Amino acid sequence: MLIRTAVIGVGHLGKEHARIYRELPQSNLVALCDVDPSKKQKADELGVPFFSNFRELIGKVDAVSVATPTSRHYEVAKEFLAAGIHTLIEKPITLELDEADRLIDLSKKHHCALQVGHVERHNPAFKRVGEIAHNIRFFEIHRLGPFTGRISDCGVVLDLMIHDLDIVLGLVKSEVESFDAVGINVLTPFEDIANVRIRFRNGAVADLTASRLTPEKQRKIRIFQQDAYMSLDYEAQSGKIFRKLENKITQENVDVQKAEPLKEELKFFLSGIESGESIGRPDQAARDALAFALDIVTAIKQNNSKQAIPGF
Repeated sequence: MLIRTAVIGVGHLGKEHARIYRELPQSNLVALCDVDPSKKQKADELGVPFFSNFRELIGKVDAVSVATPTSRHYEVAKEFLAAGIHTLIEKPITLELDEADRLIDLSKKHHCALQVGHVERHNPAFKRVGEIAHNIRFFEIHRLGPFTGRISDCGVVLDLMIHDLDIVLGLVKSEVESFDAVGINVLTPFEDIANVRIRFRNGAVADLTASRLTPEKQRKIRIFQQDAYMSLDYEAQSGKIFRKLENKITQENVDVQKAEPLKEELKFFLSGIESGESIGRPDQAARDALAFALDIVTAIKQNNSKQAIPGF
């Protein structure tokens, strides 16, 4: 049987969720929902009903994507999970850790799939690195882009850097020993550029920079381990590996089978529902990434308050 799907929040990402749900063979897109009535145009294009109240979808769908502003993730997702509806939430899972924990509890209680849209997990370039990487000693990561104004309820750490926190925590698999974080706000009340250096108990170090003030978009990760150095470009889905061989440095291209990461993410979501593998097994890694991201935001605020000059 086809999985009846719907998208809540038909903005920049929600439109792409809707398009992909329409394309995937295991999905039957049955509705779009948004508080903005002008978004009905997208529903008309796809030939599906449009709703302004997401609660009207309960009983009509099996799975939903929640692509609303982050500040509404908890409000919306808790209703679907409590009704036994499988839910994918765009990252970050919520703005508050206790809200994320309540959603996880609801997923377990009502035997739902709860997945968070950490799309880089499904980027073919990252998947290839995960197969090669081992005993990583150092990361250098840049996630930069121009200011769009789309995200108005959180800073760049929760907006962009959280992707890389999720990736680093997943690859290192060691507890964080300490970290240093700096950030400044320029165009919003939140940090618009941030840098964090993380030290893990196993000796690994990660240096992450995220900015939404950079004219050119950049999504790059460099990984150094004992026997190799890997450089990947998420945007281009390409990379290189440099190895030491008999006192020489060899270079090879990373073999990547290119694909659309968001489509791979939604396929993974629906496949987990079909197989039952993700039912009642919420995305704990997304919760852990949020917890760390919130610690970084707190540290940035504390550092900025210490550096504030009275009278300025």
